[in-house]
Amino acid sequence: MSASRSERLGEQIKVEASQVLARDVHDPGVGFVTLTRVRVSPDLQVAHIYYTALGEPTVQRATEKALARVTPFVRRQLAQRLGLRRVPEISFVFDKSIAHQARVEELLQEIHANDARATQDVPPSDDSDQ
Repeated sequence: MSASRSERLGEQIKVEASQVLARDVHDPGVGFVTLTRVRVSPDLQVAHIYYTALGEPTVQRATEKALARVTPFVRRQLAQRLGLRRVPEISFVFDKSIAHQARVEELLQEIHANDARATQDVPPSDDSDQ
């Protein structure tokens, strides 16, 4: 039961935090952030909010710092919107899994391109002797 409750709370936090970041946070450093998932501890005391951000690594570091600045504001907004007795401590974590998926996709495309070139380089077999 507690696992499903933490999952439900995580989904609520994801939806509400996305709205807060999009509509209520006016820090220019936040930029375009996409929340990918939220992991809430089984005791509902801690929530890790995973996000991705477009741009160069320097822009991503600036986004990370901006999210650290707005974390208390986002938590207060979550407290108002979720109506919980105790709102979990939140932290924003850059989601590296998206970058890993993109790299795997890139490698697969390279493999397919190499296979296509290899099949073009092979001369057609002469099956007319049979």
